[in-house]
Amino acid sequence: MSYPRALMIQDKKLDPQLLLEIRRRLVRMHYESGVGHTGGNLSAIDALSLLFKEYVGDEDHFVLSKGHSAGALYVALWSAGKLPEEALATFHKEDTLLAGHPPARGIQDIMFATGSLGHGLSLAAGTALALRLNKAPGRVFCMTSDGEWQEGSTWEALIFASHQQLSNLTVLVDHNQLQGFGNTTQVASMAPLWERLRGFNIELDVISGHDLDLMRNALDKRPGRPHFIILETTKGKGVSFMEDRMEWHYLPLNEDHYKKAIEELTKP
Repeated sequence: MSYPRALMIQDKKLDPQLLLEIRRRLVRMHYESGVGHTGGNLSAIDALSLLFKEYVGDEDHFVLSKGHSAGALYVALWSAGKLPEEALATFHKEDTLLAGHPPARGIQDIMFATGSLGHGLSLAAGTALALRLNKAPGRVFCMTSDGEWQEGSTWEALIFASHQQLSNLTVLVDHNQLQGFGNTTQVASMAPLWERLRGFNIELDVISGHDLDLMRNALDKRPGRPHFIILETTKGKGVSFMEDRMEWHYLPLNEDHYKKAIEELTKP
């Protein structure tokens, strides 16, 4: 089984009202599947939706390094017309392609199975170098979590990307400051992360990951060297009882949670 691209064509530009619809669809998908990781999906969905609706073209590639936000990736692909509605209904079910982490095959817009944190940036950097060596057009986009910057392999990939001056590589960091066992500062502090990155030969922006115009301004840049965009986000964004709560890294939604979340996601 596989899902081809462009099953639906939705050319509408992303706006706050459409983003609310996307958030509701994400929450419903997680509720119906009984799967957690909702908080980190809600922190990433704004940027992922913007990428796939306005930036990732047929010649471009995307790697989701924070694989536990696969739900947000699937819903972003759905919003861009690259996954059908019926596919979302199979999320985390038997024989699905929409597993809890991105699959290795079957969905054209997903290049790699990811989720063992710290591997995605290496895959993205290697892809960017391959495009350059083959004189192929296109950009490579990668989203990492902030917690995986505690992984040595992520820093090795940064060294590689900086040394190779991969100008076709754009890296977004979902900086929600919460990970599986607590606050990133408490677990293994590198705060502020962007100060650690400034020593490398990269372009660096630190912006809100929930402001569409700021993200557009950053993504429109073509700086001629690797571009890293730190997205300051809120875990559980848009749902009051989830926001900045570490437990929503894991918890599934019960019926009461779901009803309250949908009610809150009705108005911008």
